[in-house]
Order: sequence, then structure tokens, then C-alpha cells
Amino acid sequence: MIADLCQRVNCEDAINGGGGCVSRYGKQVRALWSFDEQPRTGDPLLPGATPAAIRNALLPEDQAQFDTVYQRALVTAREDMDLTELFRCLEHWRRVALLQRDPARFASIVRRAAERLNGKPVPADEPLALTRRHVGL
Repeated sequence: MIADLCQRVNCEDAINGGGGCVSRYGKQVRALWSFDEQPRTGDPLLPGATPAAIRNALLPEDQAQFDTVYQRALVTAREDMDLTELFRCLEHWRRVALLQRDPARFASIVRRAAERLNGKPVPADEPLALTRRHVGL
């Protein structure tokens, strides 16, 4: 499939394992995203995760913010006809989702970050939302 695509754009470099792909128009082409016709198996948060998988792994309090930012990125992609910012948005939130999939571990990470940034321990009874606000997470 990749070989077929590369042949269509005159790209022997990609077929032979090169780092880039030069089209018949002389411009470098790089793929930031690809579609695989095979069903995904394994971890749903691997690179290229679907927006639904990303959203499902986020803490409930972050899902609304994800929805807003994702919708904004979709509008920008549609207006600019450029998917770069959409993919950056999804990758950012995919990484957040990876951290948040284990809420207890995420809380620990946030508390440690707050302690390092503030130079003092976080009270054990401080709500996670408040700690996140203190450190800008």
C-alpha cells in the first residue's frame, strides 16, 4: 500500500527506506498521519488513537475541555485545509489521556509536580482540582 502511494508520487526514496518522499512536483512530502485498513488491536492510546479513545481515557473533568479544543481544531482544519494543528491537538490530548488513564497515578504525578514547583508539600486533603490549578495543569 505504501509502495503504491509512493509510486503514484514518484517516490523511490520512501520505498527504499529513505527519510523523505519527493513528489513529481519537486516538493518534500511527509506523512503525519496514515490510515490502516486493518482493525486496531492492543492499546487504544497508541499513537494515532481515535478522538473517542482519547476522550474516554480522560478524567471526566477534562472531557469537556477536550471536546471544546477538538471542535475548534476541526473548524481550523476545515477552514485552513491543513490537518497539522488537528493532529497536534490530538497528540497533546493523547499524552494527557495516557497520564490520566490511571487516576491514582495521575494524582500522584500532579502532587509531586506541585511540590517541586512550589517547594513545599501539598496537604493530603487538598482536592486534586485545586492542586492542578496551582501548577497550571
